[in-house]
Amino acid sequence: MSSPPASATPPGPGSTGTAPAQVAAPTRPALIWTALILVYVLWGSTYLSIRIAVESLPPLASAALRFAAAALVLAVVLRLRRGPGALRVDRRQLGSAALVGVLLLTGGNGLVVLAESGPPGVALPSGIAALLVATVPLLVVLLRTLTGDRPRLWTFAGVTLGFLGLVLLVLPTGGSGAVPILGALTVVLGATCWSVGSFLSNRLRMPTDPFVATVYEMVAGAAALAGLALVRGELRDFSPDRVTGRSWAALAYLMVAGSLVAFTAYVWLLHHAPISLVSTYAYVNPGVAVALGALVAAEPVTAQVLLGGAVIVAGVALVVSTERPRRPVDGAEPAAARR
Repeated sequence: MSSPPASATPPGPGSTGTAPAQVAAPTRPALIWTALILVYVLWGSTYLSIRIAVESLPPLASAALRFAAAALVLAVVLRLRRGPGALRVDRRQLGSAALVGVLLLTGGNGLVVLAESGPPGVALPSGIAALLVATVPLLVVLLRTLTGDRPRLWTFAGVTLGFLGLVLLVLPTGGSGAVPILGALTVVLGATCWSVGSFLSNRLRMPTDPFVATVYEMVAGAAALAGLALVRGELRDFSPDRVTGRSWAALAYLMVAGSLVAFTAYVWLLHHAPISLVSTYAYVNPGVAVALGALVAAEPVTAQVLLGGAVIVAGVALVVSTERPRRPVDGAEPAAARR
């Protein structure tokens, strides 16, 4: 998934769950909406970018390169702006950030990348992947319940509605537009990893600075992804000469737009906008991903996709809106890592 995505970190994994729920100081609405649109579009577009990148790049190896490069850039910026001690953490914080990073980026994002790779008919369309990843807030509610929390009745109604949409989305139809079931299950497993990482990040002793936490999460995730890529033999016959320009461009886009720009905009929003507004990305990103997949990659948008996707998004919206008065919705992504 995109960090946030995929590839960037939702409330919890990179912020220790202490993001302010109130606007800290008056901020011009234009700035807030500019940052929000960046999060909407950039994180929503990472799913299509992943699909393009893995056309000719090894899936897990390219994901490892993406997060390693983003971590290096972010670490350098922090070092230059804050001095030699900018990245200092204790062993417990480092271990917690590493565990969360492996769950979010290796398990969460890595499985999404694998699901989107492969030949036509086997690879999962990017829009479908985004809709399945949207179930993360629903999975986190279940984790909270299993550990003794008591979410509200309407929260459970949203969870039930969201999982009904999931069933509708992946229900075999026998038609040409049927969702590849193996790819769908792979993404659901990735969403589960992301949910566990998001859930644990609010209960572990994480680095207090979200940017510092993200650096160590991305380093750990990249290292684990690289190790798995070697085990899978992804680099055995790899040759850079075979990689297309569009795949390199997509990977660069994921590094810059997904892992740096959108994440920075997201963290800024957490300090300048109500969490109720920021959390709307959880159900806007899938719509952006489906639209881009259809327009750019001609991915099929069937009645089943529209119905199942609409029910999932409605369930997520109900969960997010129900949780607003209490606290941010844990893990409402994309994931940076989203995505």
